[in-house]
Amino acid sequence: MLESIPPREEDKILRLMKLFAEDPRVGKIDLGVGVYHDAEGRTPIFSAVKQAEQRLVERQESKGYVGLAGDPAFHRALAGLVLGELADTMPYAACGTPGGTGAVRQGFELIKLAGNPQRRIWLPDPSWINHGSILDTLGIPRADYRYYDPATGGIDRDGMLEDLGRAAPGDVVLLHGCCHNPTGADMSLQDWADLTRLLAARGLTPFVDLAYQGFGDGLEADVAGLRDMVAALPETIITVSASKNFGLYRERVGCVLAPCADGRARDMTHAALAWLNRQNYAFPPDHGARVVTEILTDPGLRADWQAELDGMRARMKDNRVALAAELRRLTGSDRFGFLQAHKGMFTVLGLGPEQVTTLRAEHGLYMVEDSRINLAGLTDATIPLAAEAIAAVL
Repeated sequence: MLESIPPREEDKILRLMKLFAEDPRVGKIDLGVGVYHDAEGRTPIFSAVKQAEQRLVERQESKGYVGLAGDPAFHRALAGLVLGELADTMPYAACGTPGGTGAVRQGFELIKLAGNPQRRIWLPDPSWINHGSILDTLGIPRADYRYYDPATGGIDRDGMLEDLGRAAPGDVVLLHGCCHNPTGADMSLQDWADLTRLLAARGLTPFVDLAYQGFGDGLEADVAGLRDMVAALPETIITVSASKNFGLYRERVGCVLAPCADGRARDMTHAALAWLNRQNYAFPPDHGARVVTEILTDPGLRADWQAELDGMRARMKDNRVALAAELRRLTGSDRFGFLQAHKGMFTVLGLGPEQVTTLRAEHGLYMVEDSRINLAGLTDATIPLAAEAIAAVL
């Protein structure tokens, strides 16, 4: 039986990681993997995380199961972080998941439970590759809408609204909450407002993937548009990851939040999410969720965590500015000026596959095939080297 399973295409990012690890060159630079690195090339553990873990070790007396949906205290803490005061005034369902990817999967499964096999989920072009892959695996129809404009390095606002204006009532629109992956190009507050009006008029439901809160303009600013949208619409599905902004990558901390029109819809949605967990992995991971809860509910730990997060965000912004300036100096043009306007870890440089291959083979500069780079992978020492390599293949 097992030998009859058809082969699957190797994940491109995992393949890139393997190639980088096997490359013997000392000066190689990894801008491919979507993990935060500090100036020393490490993925650090937050000080607040270490303190929270120590407290848990000393206080916890059991590792028994918590519940199919996870710890309610975790739900409340994360809902407060994402929704702010809305978490106190509107009903929402919540469910813990194994990381943000688990949340996305369960969110899609929830949509499938709602029936209507013709319902399409609209994805921005481009989007995180797993969005389309999971939808295809589940057999859920999907469509693309214009989002990124390579000519300007910003969003294609008119194209986005035109495409979504053709969505059928009942369709779902996937949005990146902030720090768009892979482009780094985010919507303005006005874009969020205009899109909210379109969704309301067309009877469309937003599905917001929030993986990088705090990496763009700050914890509050990064969700301002999302909060306005949630307040204006009867329902929203939000998938949250704590991998990046808490540095809890391997702990797999995620959550589905679903603000609902009323208490009945909340209870039905919560029960459906718990049922989906039971069918998939039963109980979600708890340790990382407890760490997040400890940090968000303790003023001292929260202040320490936020200060460290602010420092990470500032470093990525500095790397953007420095790389744009160095490329401007080397090319004599502002071709890469858009780097400074983008948010979060990622940017797409607009290079072709042959140029990306040449950068890897001849310069030891690794990036994803679509020329997405992780700005956190740069340091003061490697920015000039990376810029020189990029300029050489133009």
